[in-house]
Amino acid sequence: MACLLEAPLRISVLSEVTATSRHYVDRLFDPDPQKVLQGVIDMKNAVIGNNKQKANLIVLGAVPRLLYLLQQGSSSSELRAECAVVLGSLAMGTENNIKSLVDCHIIPALLQGLLCSDLIFIEACLRCLRTVFISPVTPVQLLYTDPTVIPHLMSLLSRSQRTQEYITQIFSHCCKTPEHQTVLFNHGAIQNIAPMLISPSYKVRMQALKCFSVLAYENTQVSMTLVNVLVDEELLSQVFVRMMQRDQPIDMQLTAAKCLTYMCRAGAIRTDDSCIVLKTLPCLVRMCSKERLLEERVEGAETLAYLMEPDVELQRIASVTDHLVAMLADYFKYPSSVSAITDIKRLDHDLKHAHELRQAAFKLYASLGSNDEDIRKKITETENMMDRIVSGLSESSVKVRLAAVRCLHSLSRSVQQLRTSFHDHAVWKPLMKLLQNAPDEVLVMASSTLCNLLLEFSPSKEPILESGVIELLCSLTQSDSPALRVNGIWALMNMAFQADQKVKGEIVRALGTEQLFRLLSDPDSNVLMKTLGLLRNLLSTRPHIDQVMSSHGKQIMQAVTLILEGEHSIEVKEQTLCILANIADGNTAKELIMTNDDILQKIKYYMAHSNVKLQLAATFCISNLIWNEEDGSQERQDKLRELGFVDILHKLTQASDPNLCDRAKTAMQQYLA
Repeated sequence: MACLLEAPLRISVLSEVTATSRHYVDRLFDPDPQKVLQGVIDMKNAVIGNNKQKANLIVLGAVPRLLYLLQQGSSSSELRAECAVVLGSLAMGTENNIKSLVDCHIIPALLQGLLCSDLIFIEACLRCLRTVFISPVTPVQLLYTDPTVIPHLMSLLSRSQRTQEYITQIFSHCCKTPEHQTVLFNHGAIQNIAPMLISPSYKVRMQALKCFSVLAYENTQVSMTLVNVLVDEELLSQVFVRMMQRDQPIDMQLTAAKCLTYMCRAGAIRTDDSCIVLKTLPCLVRMCSKERLLEERVEGAETLAYLMEPDVELQRIASVTDHLVAMLADYFKYPSSVSAITDIKRLDHDLKHAHELRQAAFKLYASLGSNDEDIRKKITETENMMDRIVSGLSESSVKVRLAAVRCLHSLSRSVQQLRTSFHDHAVWKPLMKLLQNAPDEVLVMASSTLCNLLLEFSPSKEPILESGVIELLCSLTQSDSPALRVNGIWALMNMAFQADQKVKGEIVRALGTEQLFRLLSDPDSNVLMKTLGLLRNLLSTRPHIDQVMSSHGKQIMQAVTLILEGEHSIEVKEQTLCILANIADGNTAKELIMTNDDILQKIKYYMAHSNVKLQLAATFCISNLIWNEEDGSQERQDKLRELGFVDILHKLTQASDPNLCDRAKTAMQQYLA
């Protein structure tokens, strides 16, 4: 049965099918094997560089016939190899061609062909498989369906330089998940591929290098193994260092730098190791210069961003290497109207991909500025930087928007930048716009940034409040994503800090008590902590405490009881006891504790707890309840004495922790006054 293209293309292509194309397919069915061979060779010559011809032959059913001839034991080795070559050529056409070939089960047929002993045929099958697998439309899982395939490919590595080149390239493109890494690792990928790094063939060395970069990415097991591998009595890391030398091809320098970067990030090489500080980092900075091609600059910047992301010392070194911060500014001016590119094809390509440069620059700026105040200042003072970030927030590419907001988030960790650049450029406006309609990954980063903009010392807090952000944040707390729920409630918590009663009232009204208490039983401990933080900020200053407790006291006391009884962390329970201490500071609210014997017993239990933080918070509750200068303090002191609190306070005045000891003494003085 002929293997056809999808319907829309089939009609247009069929109308252009020529008699010549039909003639090529007809010759495949000739009873004379010699004529069939000649027909395949002629077909090979006809399809080279001719996508129209390739599509015609696929539509006319050439693929099933070629696969049939390739799999026939009666076909000569030469015919089978030529069939594999033609199929490889057809695969080099459009993505639709690849889909058609995969639908005709080309992959199992070629993998089966690898069991043959003829090397020329094996190489032709591998070359075709390589072409099929490097296409983004091919499901890589097809390589792992039969468990015998990977070990057999490993055994073919030693057959020739071509088998080494094609197989390592197949592995690189088909290693997409930690599971794939494990399969390849367990079948001896490292031992089998390591010797290829010193192969006389550049293509083999390059594909072996690429394979290691894919295997080591975010994989501790692979990276820890690689660091101890010897190639010709030289440590693998030193082989990679040699490959980064300036006299090596750029592709090799860059890929070797990626290998060392991934090994470093996986914990196999220290960040202060000379091969990272003196070799890998400078090599990646070199890749960012404007002499490099667009894709090299993109890859160099993204790899460098990844290398130094968790390490402040590397960030400091990078920021003073080769004027990197200023060099990245060129990423936004490329290609310029006076570009030195004379190759029209290259210019066309770069215009289509210029957004990738902007994305890479934002990522690298985000990484550079994630910890150090001086670097952040340097970034914001780079020409038009804040304007570039602002325009990046509204770019059509989601990846650029995400990178721009990540950069903004990194800079928003600075008190100084929040007070100056962020305020001067009113970055909260495009940020709010971004929050209205964006994919989850952008929303997470944008809402994280908003949390920082709502801190009490940020001048953006007031205009953000006036823009009606509360409803938006409340809707985030209902998200299925824990990260969005955390950010929504975190921003509300920051907003409620030292806020006036009007803002607090709006938060409670918009969130609704039902949602507030739902968040207090959220399975995610971060959500729970931030919700308790919000509640603590809502219950600050006496009039506010009394007002909130008069309308929601019953539910709040219920929630507090449940948390103190439940299996929660010390931090959660400490925050809950601090809320009780705030309630105990209210004028009328404290009666909700005094009339609740269950809560009083819980406070008593935590005063005698083994954890000092919980003892401190519980003692603070009692201190607020018995404070002398307040109405009804005598009655409260008497009741708490009867319940045995004075005895516990007396014991705590002898506590080894000085803070706890002082707090207990302060409370005891209320009885003595």
